[in-house]
Amino acid sequence: MVARIAILAICLLSLPGVPHAYAFFSRTVHSSLDVYASAILGNSAAVDPKPAATPVAPANAELKPGSRLNIVRYVSGEFARVVTALPRTKTGFKIDVGHPLDEGTLKHELANRGVAASPGDRVQITKVDFRAKEILLEINGGPRGHFRMRDHVQVGMGGPAGPIATTTPTARPGESSTGLGAMLVLDYGRPIPEMSPDDVKQQLSAFLDFSQEQSATVNWVETLPPEIRQAIADKKAVVGMSHDMVLSALGHPDKKVRERDPQGEDTEDWIYGAPPAKVTFVTFVGDKVTRVHEFN
Repeated sequence: MVARIAILAICLLSLPGVPHAYAFFSRTVHSSLDVYASAILGNSAAVDPKPAATPVAPANAELKPGSRLNIVRYVSGEFARVVTALPRTKTGFKIDVGHPLDEGTLKHELANRGVAASPGDRVQITKVDFRAKEILLEINGGPRGHFRMRDHVQVGMGGPAGPIATTTPTARPGESSTGLGAMLVLDYGRPIPEMSPDDVKQQLSAFLDFSQEQSATVNWVETLPPEIRQAIADKKAVVGMSHDMVLSALGHPDKKVRERDPQGEDTEDWIYGAPPAKVTFVTFVGDKVTRVHEFN
C-alpha cells in the first residue's frame, strides 16, 4: 500500500500544474490511508485480545529430579491386579511406550520363560529404577527372587506393625500362587520425559490395574506422626525416621557408607548430593535416624 502511494505521488507531482496535482495527491493519500487503517482495524477486531494461556512444558522436556522422586514414592510399594499374564524374564519384558503391546513377543516369552503372575492375581511393585531411556519396575521382588506377599503385608493393632505369619506356602485367594517375581521395562526410546506417577501407572495398564487397589504409600504416610508427615512433604530427613521414611522423603541415596563410631556402635550414612552442591548426611543406627548433617 505504501509503495503504491509513493508511485502515485511521483506521477502526480510530475504533471503540469503542481499545486493542483499536490492537492489531488493529498486527498488521494488521505483517502488511501483511511481505507488502509479501516482494513487493519477490521482485521484486528477478530483477534482475541486476551493473553495466551500459561505455556505447557514442551513434549521433549526430560524428567525432573522431583518428578523422579514422586514416581519412586507413589509407585514403588503399590498393589495392582494383573490384567495380562506376566512373563518371568531375567531382563524384564519391554513395553514400547506409545506403541501397541507386542503380542507375539509376549506369547513367546510366556511359552519359553513361564508365567510369573496370571490375570486376576494381586501383585506389588517392589522396586523402581531409572536408566537413560527406561524405567524398570520389579514386581513381587523381581525375576530373580521368590516372593510371598503375606511376608510384605503388615498389620497393626495398637502396637508395632509386623508381617503376617504363615506356616503354609499356599497363597490366599487372589494372590499370586506362583511366588515368582517379574520385571516390566518402560522403554521411551529417548531420555525419559517429564511425567507423573499416574502417567507411569497408565503406561503399565496393559499388564496392571491399579484402580481397584488402595494406595499403599498414601495410606502408610497417613498413619505417621504429624511431624514425620510434614518432613516427608518437605522432602527432609529428621531424627527418628526409619529407612522407609527417609526413602519416602529423599529417595534412594547417592552413596552409602558403613562404619563404627567411637562408642563401638555400627552406623550407616546415607549421602545425598555432591560438592559443590548441597550434601546431606543421614546417619542411621539400626533402623532409626540419629543425626542429619547438611553441608553447603
